[in-house]
Amino acid sequence: MLQFLPCIAALFVGSALAGAYPPDAVDKLAEESMSKLKDYLAKNPQGGCTLETAVKRKEWSDLAEKERQEYTSAVLCLMGKPGLMTAQAPGAKSRFDDYVAVHIQQTPRNHGSTFFLPWHRYYLWHYENALRTECNYTGFQPYWNWDRYAKDPVNSPLFNGNESSMSGNGAKVAHQGIPIPGAPRPYNLIPAADGGGCVTTGPFKNMSVNLGPIAPTLQVKANPRSDGLGYNPRCLRRDVNKNSAAVTTANYTLDLITKNNNVYWFQTVMEGQFPQGKWGVHAGGHYTVGGDPAGDFYVSPGDPAFWLHHAMIDRVWWIWQLQDLAKRLTEVSMTRTMNNMPPSANGTLDDLSNLGVMAPDVKVRELMTTMVLGEKMLFSLCTNRVA
Repeated sequence: MLQFLPCIAALFVGSALAGAYPPDAVDKLAEESMSKLKDYLAKNPQGGCTLETAVKRKEWSDLAEKERQEYTSAVLCLMGKPGLMTAQAPGAKSRFDDYVAVHIQQTPRNHGSTFFLPWHRYYLWHYENALRTECNYTGFQPYWNWDRYAKDPVNSPLFNGNESSMSGNGAKVAHQGIPIPGAPRPYNLIPAADGGGCVTTGPFKNMSVNLGPIAPTLQVKANPRSDGLGYNPRCLRRDVNKNSAAVTTANYTLDLITKNNNVYWFQTVMEGQFPQGKWGVHAGGHYTVGGDPAGDFYVSPGDPAFWLHHAMIDRVWWIWQLQDLAKRLTEVSMTRTMNNMPPSANGTLDDLSNLGVMAPDVKVRELMTTMVLGEKMLFSLCTNRVA
């Protein structure tokens, strides 16, 4: 039986460590918004899920070094456990690979569609829960506050390559940069940075990328299967790139939250408006990592940094929802297919999402909030409080 998701009503609002990174404009908005959540919960009690019992996800640099190493050790543990999806995806050699495989399978449904934000919320929680239940991780999924490291990501606590990082940059290899299809010059190409080769430092220096490619931004050997699910072992490659990080600073994120009053425009701006030369914070974060598989739209969860990036995506959606909970906890938009190709009906709160063989169908409405207790899966481990 699927275990319930944690109550994360106060999930993303940890403050920066004193003297390290002062709160940015988005942090301040999140803190100010907690009064709205408190008022909402007073009028709409959510069982045992309260601000006092909610667990907290923390920003990477707000974790102590030993906490960061506990997290990366749990990820390595997941990489060492046999996969559940090998029958469908012969390249899925581990539990970590299972998550890559299901993302490959569901990319055309869960991007540029109704399901982008709620499905990734489910996906992120399930991965977090696997770290906790299968690999004895005692924390919760950390997030990557893009603004903290945007000016110099390669030397940040996230990517500096020490043992308490998420591993470093790749070796320098000449490459063209990252093409952005449909964007006008000069926004049609993210210039190459100083990496592109195999990662040689940090906890993931010896990991194997096993699935894909499907839509690579580097020269990568082809997968033996056309669907990218065959076994194709290779090193983790990165091109940590401040050119891409430049569109993830707090001013962009604050405008995203405060200047888009419906979920259609919030999601559209977040995912990027490439024909207008606007990469968006979603693509901006992915391409800050770059390389292989992070630069591949389908296979990007194969880089462990993906999960911190999407925890921030979920945090930004939650802060946006907090601005008008009565409306935004039930607001969906777009159709059931990526960019409405092929044309499809509008998505609804009663549409189902799943994680393949790993987890059952749940309705979109069950994924809209981080507070409500429900029948199948919702954020209900409220008593597992994190100080």
